[in-house]
Amino acid sequence: MTLAEKIRILRTMTDGDEVDETLAAYLQNAAELVLNICYPMETSHEGMDVPDRYVMNQINIAAYWYNKRGAEGEIQHIEGTIHRNYGSSDVPEAMIRHITPFCGVVK
Repeated sequence: MTLAEKIRILRTMTDGDEVDETLAAYLQNAAELVLNICYPMETSHEGMDVPDRYVMNQINIAAYWYNKRGAEGEIQHIEGTIHRNYGSSDVPEAMIRHITPFCGVVK
């Protein structure tokens, strides 16, 4: 999937009117997270693409971070019947639990 397609999906998911560069930055950060999980022993992910099977994970993580802008790490927020409590600004385990690290045999 191309970056333009990912941006289009992310824009639809967030109902945003952000410029492409902002959405691309969220997608790049999400790609780094996914690649760090997929290839934990790699020191650089330069030139690597997110495996096709994890592209939607990348987009969902980018949408999660985008929607939490301004509330990163919020511990508690109560306004009327709305209650928010983030223990961490990290990605929820449910969003990354199905990303499997690649492994190989040492030669």
